[in-house]
This record gives sequence, structure tokens and C-alpha cells, in this order.
Amino acid sequence: MTTHAPQAAQSVTLPASLDEAVAALTAMPAAVPVAGGTDLMAAVNAGLLRPAALVGLGRINEIRGWQYQDGHALLGAGLTHARMGRPDFAALIPALAAAARAAGPPQIRNAGTLGGNIASAAPTGDALPVLAALEAVLVIVGPAGSREIPVSYLLAGREMLRPGELIGFVRVPLLHAPQVFLKATGRTGPGRAVASVGLVLDPARRGVRCAIGAVAPMPLRPLEAEQWVASLIDWEGERHLAPEALEAFGEYVAAACVPDQGEPVAPGVLHLRRTVAVLARRALGRALSS
Repeated sequence: MTTHAPQAAQSVTLPASLDEAVAALTAMPAAVPVAGGTDLMAAVNAGLLRPAALVGLGRINEIRGWQYQDGHALLGAGLTHARMGRPDFAALIPALAAAARAAGPPQIRNAGTLGGNIASAAPTGDALPVLAALEAVLVIVGPAGSREIPVSYLLAGREMLRPGELIGFVRVPLLHAPQVFLKATGRTGPGRAVASVGLVLDPARRGVRCAIGAVAPMPLRPLEAEQWVASLIDWEGERHLAPEALEAFGEYVAAACVPDQGEPVAPGVLHLRRTVAVLARRALGRALSS
């Protein structure tokens, strides 16, 4: 960290296509891609980042919308939170639309993008647990062409963007089934999540997929809790669970995602665990009643 005022970038390039953006990043290895800039410019203003050059992605129309592809939605990385929050998008991917609407005040939602939320990988990124629960796949474009990686690989650091690469698209399955996003914030009102949950039902595979955000550097999937509760659901019937089962699911998720960290358990850990349990229980209850 530095106390000196940040220096302005030496150059700014504004490509009109993904190919031009890749070429610019390849020609300037020290350049940083920027779309909405809600995270990057905050780091610059705080003196934490001094990019030698910027490659602006705001003029690339091909990543600002979405299209259908083999039962999936191919989402452009340049989609803003505001655009994803609209009713037509919400009809396709309700949980991602809900996360987009919760992403902050209007100026943040109007500028911040889906790709930026993923690339910055901030633990409190609202879209991240939803993408993890949906098992979304990233389409990475670079000098060698395009490649695909699960979003969880990038968030966990198992795969990194290579020189000249950037996130072009996000492929999300269209499940046509209930899905929910919920988050808890601090006492000051809407803002960064203390904990969040993305939960989707997958009737075709008779599965429940749940991801918890903000409690760790990356979204956490409580796989055993998912499998356990999926085995209790009557997938051919009303998909109803007793309150006791919902309560047990919440506790199962919380124990998996917020470990004790020794004895005695700190009050902050207990509070966070209760918060996660409530979010998971409510999310599953809403999904099953939809």
C-alpha cells in the first residue's frame, strides 16, 4: 500500500472487438482491461494499483448482450448489473437477476459488469455464488483462440488467465426451475454482503445446488448437504419438505461453510454460522414453494 497519489495510466486503448482487445493486451503485457471500472478504479484511487496502460472494453458490442446456445444462455462479459436486473433477463436466470439488483446503488449497477465481477473475484461479489451454483462455464478468449473453464476453477485459483486473455462470455444452463439469491448485509443497510447464498433446483438431475458467498475467498459448495436434502425431495410430487428438514439443511450448510476454528467458538463465528443457516434454509424453502 502506498500513501502517494496514484499516477495516471500512460495510455488508453479502446478496441471495438474482442480480437482487437486481445491484440492490444498481447502487444502491451502490462496493460489492464477495464469495463465498468467499479473495482479497478477504486484500487487506482486508493493507490493500490498503477496500471501502465488500460484497454477499455466498453465499445465491444458483442459482449454486451446474450444469446441462446444448446439449452444454455451465452452471456456477454460486458453485461451490466442494471441490464441483468431487468424482467426479460430475470425470466431466464432469476437468481442472477436478483444478485444483479442487489449489487449496490444505481451508479454501481449501471457501470459494473458480469465479467468484472468474476475477474476481480472479490469474496463479496454478488454474482459469484449464483454462478457457482449454476456451474457456469467461462469462455476465455486470447491469442491462441478461445478455451472454456468452469467458473469455480478461476475463482479457486486452479486456472488463471494467461497473458493476453480475457473473459469473453459466460455459459449458463437454462434450468427452467426455481432458483434463489439471498444475502445478508451489515447494520448500515444495503451494501456488501456479510454472507450470501445462490440456490438452484435441477429437476432433470434431481439435484439441489447451493453456493455460499462472502464467508471465504471464494464461493463454497456444501456438496454433502446438497446430496442429503436432494434425497429427501419428492421430485415427481409437490417437492415439499417439512420445516424440520429445512432447518436441518440450513444447519448442515452452515457447519460445512463456517467451521468452528477451535474451542471456544468465537461469538463472531457463531453469528456468521447462524446467518448462513438462515439464508440457506430460506433459500431452499422459497425455491421449493415456487
